[in-house]
Amino acid sequence: MKNGKIYVAGIGPGCEDDITPAVKKAVSVSDVVVGYNYYFSFIQPFVMEGAECVDSGMRKEWDRAQMAFGYAEQGKTVCVISSGDAGIYGMAPLVWEMKRERGSEIEIEVLPGISAFQKAASLLGAPVGHDFCVISLSDLMTPWEKIEKRIEAAAAADFITAVYNPKSEGRYWQLYRLKEIFLQQRAGNTPVGYVRQAGRPEQEVTVTTLADFDPEQIDMFTVVLLGNSQSYNWQGKMITPRGYYQKMKHGDGGFVSKPGQEIMIRSFRTIASELKHPDIPLDRKWVLLHTIHTTADFDMENRFYADEGAVDSIYRALSGGKVKTIVTDVTMAASGIRKGALERLGLEVKCYLADPRVAEMASRMNITRTQAGIRLATEEHPDALYVFGNAPTALMELCSLMRRGKACPVGVVGAPVGFVNVRESKHMLKSFTAVPKIIIEGRKGGSNLAATIVNAILCFDDAGQLLPGRDL
Repeated sequence: MKNGKIYVAGIGPGCEDDITPAVKKAVSVSDVVVGYNYYFSFIQPFVMEGAECVDSGMRKEWDRAQMAFGYAEQGKTVCVISSGDAGIYGMAPLVWEMKRERGSEIEIEVLPGISAFQKAASLLGAPVGHDFCVISLSDLMTPWEKIEKRIEAAAAADFITAVYNPKSEGRYWQLYRLKEIFLQQRAGNTPVGYVRQAGRPEQEVTVTTLADFDPEQIDMFTVVLLGNSQSYNWQGKMITPRGYYQKMKHGDGGFVSKPGQEIMIRSFRTIASELKHPDIPLDRKWVLLHTIHTTADFDMENRFYADEGAVDSIYRALSGGKVKTIVTDVTMAASGIRKGALERLGLEVKCYLADPRVAEMASRMNITRTQAGIRLATEEHPDALYVFGNAPTALMELCSLMRRGKACPVGVVGAPVGFVNVRESKHMLKSFTAVPKIIIEGRKGGSNLAATIVNAILCFDDAGQLLPGRDL
């Protein structure tokens, strides 16, 4: 007797429009269709008249495979149906393993289908735009210890992650553990999307964030997708750019290439994972990460000080046009502030050291040139952001002027470096409780560090997605 043939067909997530023509044809020419009884309603219109439909309940995969071989060995054409794609948590691997075990000569043809995570992704927007993985939380055949290691690897490697079998009656805590692991590696506003009954009349689509994601809203009919560090929510859709170097422009929604940004992003992720105290307000954390990145010195955790809301307050004043000038104590600090950020926000940086009036004033009044520069600056720009990365005498001069009501800066970055009057100048600055300030405490500081703090403030709107380097 001539052997029959087995098609192993993925019928998609449950919508007739998502069944491929090849699968429809295979069903229509098969003498026998074998599958889980719930799936027959999706393919009934294509079943050949007179064909035998053999259904079984859930978790009867082995029985269905055996029946398929039994019919095929009688010379019949058999179609084994699987939801989604038959090769992804479907019947295809089992049928091939059984062919090997039986030493069978039966021809097998696997027909791909649209997987549930692909259908869910299309409904959520474009979340799977870069490297991704799929993890099942079912521990029926895989120990939880191994599943947890896979979750940890996916989170650490910044994979977009699709989650199958996220929850069942007996598995209610595993999804909570997955969320906990991902929050150790990704920002709380990382987009998360989930789709229940994708492609079916009961379909429900939700986009939220990792922090707000509620596992109680999930059931066994739901597919969950967690974005990577580049993913973002736009107009209710979850989008992951194709490359790590792509960053959404503010305003026009287009994309620009950012060579070198990936290295900075990876560095920030590393730094964030090694902080001793990661649970600090976002604005402080954002600037702290920049200071550690610049210095490679985790002692910044002990040295970095910022008033509550200072970063956000200064950023809003500069980005909103309230203040258009940044004053630095020395030219090196000015040169370290990114030109792209200044142009983007319409700001100017001024350092008065080269002003001819400075030398004359310094000589006449027997003060340092940086002190004289600050006196001139406060006369012309009393409300500017003042930035100190070198000269404690200049910072002390500003404090004196503020005390006398001759300066009202929108904020102060106090990071002078050295051994004489450095600590004292920072203590002076701290006493001005009404002035938003950021300080590198102790002797440490420097012009590069002061500029870094300003650069972090100027791109504070990127903090939520932990995307440094926009203005590189």
